[in-house]
Amino acid sequence: MNAIISNNELPQDDFAVEREDLLRVDNVSLSFGGVKAITNISFDIKKGEIRAIIGPNGAGKTSMLNVINGFYHPQEGTITWQGKVRRKMKPYEAASQGIARTFQNVALFKGMTTLDNIMSGRSLKMRKNFFLQMAWIGPARTEEIEHRKKVEEIIDFLEIEAIRKTPVGRLPYGLQKRVELGRALAMEPDLLLLDEPMAGMNLEEKEDMSRFILDVNQEFGTTIALIEHDMGVVMDLSDRVVVLDYGKKIADGAPGDVQASQAVIDAYLGVSH
Repeated sequence: MNAIISNNELPQDDFAVEREDLLRVDNVSLSFGGVKAITNISFDIKKGEIRAIIGPNGAGKTSMLNVINGFYHPQEGTITWQGKVRRKMKPYEAASQGIARTFQNVALFKGMTTLDNIMSGRSLKMRKNFFLQMAWIGPARTEEIEHRKKVEEIIDFLEIEAIRKTPVGRLPYGLQKRVELGRALAMEPDLLLLDEPMAGMNLEEKEDMSRFILDVNQEFGTTIALIEHDMGVVMDLSDRVVVLDYGKKIADGAPGDVQASQAVIDAYLGVSH
């Protein structure tokens, strides 16, 4: 990852002290029948940081993101978003309140173009009458032109002008991931949840995606929580890391401290009994 600037090479302030919470997870537990996916987990996400959630397969990472964006409702514990405790928020409510999401498996409209897929991320921001939008007249036309301008800015930012009119089903996987990021950015989120944004990518694609994630954080000021298995990426990008294993939190702190934790080493490498 030498081609990108690491977040840890930039001046760091103390997130734990100087930045306020954007989101808090307090004593959250989630079960499916008799199977516990998450057990009594607590951590926070500070405004403006890149917060990594890592752990071996089956650790509960994606379940945690699903709790944060309202897809799952925990049996115990609370989620506090921008200072207010949430009660069974639904995904569309989370989206309307500033939480955007990408998925482990690309979830795009494969027959639609790059432009139209990213444009779909603006749907919650469209306020004009549905029938006016269908007819594309008057205020609805003016509104859509404004939204398209924003989408074109995102396309330029992600350097995908050449594929703006290409159906995404024809694109290679790495570019589909970039389009999905663009659709999430079109929502102008306060918190961006990235579920394995580098999965299935080669080294060059990972370097590009890492650069875009850093730019989103530093230029747009977007807070990011990401799940990622590539530990080099995690250590380069993250301000803080929380580690899960079998649904429990086993470490939480700065990347270097987490990397040196014996509990984390045991979880990733295994321990003999």
